Amino acid sequence: MTDYDVVVVGAGLAGLAAARHLSGADLCVRVVEASDGVGGRVRSERVDGVTVDRGFQLLNPAYPEVRRMVDLEALDLRPFEPGVLLATTDRRTLVTDPRRRPGSLLSTVLHAPGSRAEQLRFAAYAARVLRTDPRDLREAVDSTVGEAWAPFGSLARDALAPFLTGVLFDDSMTSSRRFVDLLLRSFVLGTPSVPATGMQALPDQLAQGLDIGLGRRAVAVTGTTVTTDDGVLSARAVVVATDPATSGALLPGLDVPSMRSGTTWWHLADSDGSQLTGGRGVLVLDPGRRGPVVNSVVTTNAAPSYADGSRALVASTTLGTGTDEGDVLAHLALMHGVDTRGWDTVAVHRIAATVPAIEPGTSLRRPVRHGDVFVAGDHRDTASIQGALVSGRRAAAAVRAALA
Repeated sequence: MTDYDVVVVGAGLAGLAAARHLSGADLCVRVVEASDGVGGRVRSERVDGVTVDRGFQLLNPAYPEVRRMVDLEALDLRPFEPGVLLATTDRRTLVTDPRRRPGSLLSTVLHAPGSRAEQLRFAAYAARVLRTDPRDLREAVDSTVGEAWAPFGSLARDALAPFLTGVLFDDSMTSSRRFVDLLLRSFVLGTPSVPATGMQALPDQLAQGLDIGLGRRAVAVTGTTVTTDDGVLSARAVVVATDPATSGALLPGLDVPSMRSGTTWWHLADSDGSQLTGGRGVLVLDPGRRGPVVNSVVTTNAAPSYADGSRALVASTTLGTGTDEGDVLAHLALMHGVDTRGWDTVAVHRIAATVPAIEPGTSLRRPVRHGDVFVAGDHRDTASIQGALVSGRRAAAAVRAALA
């Protein structure tokens, strides 16, 4: 006799997805999670009446797996502006998607970085990516994204690369073009958003109805057992759905990627959102990289429910974990064009492992079985919410096939 049909280690998005698929197949499933809550790297917290996500995170409702698994209406999504605000020394240029903002076409063409030829080349590139089946994008000949975007000249250097830096937590432009093409396709199709109550609403919804034990750290696994801090659970199958480092420690020999690091800074400005970015919830970039901040956004311009009162809540991202806050505030003053000395710090999240590094040639669909143990996580698919959810489904399907 076993305690459960399946024990899932890890209550991040991949583990929750796997558990939901397995529970839906009438299997008895137990999830064990080392931390005090569900979500893994997708977590939120309340600090003095303000909601802050642990790391700058967005949910793209165009992700197919999100649409399959999540009740988007219940999340009450608050969309951000489909574009970026480029803050340079002499001007602030709003560059938006003219397909969704037809009135912005002339302004975007006139003021976006790059020559008309570079802009047209990128438009053709994006259209081709949009027309291509995602399966074909995953299998295409790979290169670095820097090599693929070289024909876009200053458009790539001053707009595309700064945007991508904040998404991948890497400014080397050496990530896989195949992976970036999939990201580009999702950004073109969808509008990144946040739930009204914070990103925690996503894992909380996925966790509903599941048997989850919090504060139980797995220290060893086999194909039929999970040893935790307080005992051993037996099962017919085991799924490890933790971060890459933990998965690698529990499963010696598992191929796992290295992780990027980054810091998210949350500040309450000394003014309301109308005085910042024109009241828009738009990502602010500094093409000149005059400081450590790679992007900044007035979160409450898109999701007012994140903070009570009249002060704007600003989320900003820096690479690595060692940046000084004085340098951050000085750079934010340049990016937002205001005096930031009166801004109050709400939270600082220094995250040593925020997203997997995806180098050229990396398989975007890795095996979900390692010996007699099953594996899930965005390191088995694309490094995204989409990838985490897909990996959970794939692992669950492999478990069902094995148990059958």
